[in-house]
Amino acid sequence: MNTLRIGYLSTLYHTSHLLKCTGWLNENGIKASWSLYGTGPAMVEAFAADEIDLGYIGLPPAMIGIARGVPVRCIGGGHVEGTIMIAGSEYAPATDSSSVAEVLRQFRGTAIGSPAQGSIHDVIIRSMLKQYQIEGVHIKNFSWADLIPAAIAEGEIQGAAGTPQLAVVAQTFYGQKIILPPDCLWPFNPSYGIVVRENLLDDTELLKTFLQTHEKACNFLREKPQEAAELLAQESKAVSRNFILNTLSISPKYCASLPAEYIESTMKFVPVLQEMGYLKGPLLREDIFDMSFIQAIHPDQHHYKQEHKNFS
Repeated sequence: MNTLRIGYLSTLYHTSHLLKCTGWLNENGIKASWSLYGTGPAMVEAFAADEIDLGYIGLPPAMIGIARGVPVRCIGGGHVEGTIMIAGSEYAPATDSSSVAEVLRQFRGTAIGSPAQGSIHDVIIRSMLKQYQIEGVHIKNFSWADLIPAAIAEGEIQGAAGTPQLAVVAQTFYGQKIILPPDCLWPFNPSYGIVVRENLLDDTELLKTFLQTHEKACNFLREKPQEAAELLAQESKAVSRNFILNTLSISPKYCASLPAEYIESTMKFVPVLQEMGYLKGPLLREDIFDMSFIQAIHPDQHHYKQEHKNFS
């Protein structure tokens, strides 16, 4: 039986959590060894140290790693538009996508939290502040994003960028709210993809089987979120079914494919990462992606923007 060393994050809408609790990989001949990381940049370091073979990771930290010579490539998608902004009740939320600048202006002279420097959330919020010329905002990075809502409650920071799961924690336990929803920040941003070590690219059947199983899990999250939430709640034992269902519903854009929109959104990060000093030179599409596996198992239309009606 094939064995994969897989790195994953605590983000419940990544299919890693479903694959861990269902045994679908094992049924398809893949034995998995799972390692939990606090952020995408930490996972890049694990790739560099040859500790994992495959990872669930936002594309910007993977791109930074590729530019440093870490031998990885993205072979599949997973989710798009997974960055939101949260704050306390005193801050006004966006009324539509045109009011992003107005929302961000509220944070002049304050501190905003984000997961680790170089994470997709960190890159997006820094880019938005620059785009809208919002000055006087300090970004405080957290090695474990789970600490962010408490930091807002204690006044250490006033708002934060992060995942939908972070938003549900903030809403449920701290009375905080979403002030910038996922469709207001970087359309089609690649919140995570499936990234593998380049030495695995020769194992065609292994990677195709993994992606087929990953796509099955993406479809399950999208089509049967209530059943998925029940399974995930039984597995985690730390959060309720309703907590997970609320998390799944905030940005229910799940698919394994790598459509043109996903690729184009990813490539828009290249000049931003260059300007931030993460990349010394350009990265080409072929430096980041190997499309052959996903095109073989998912040649049809992507599902990221399908309508969802099953969260009630």
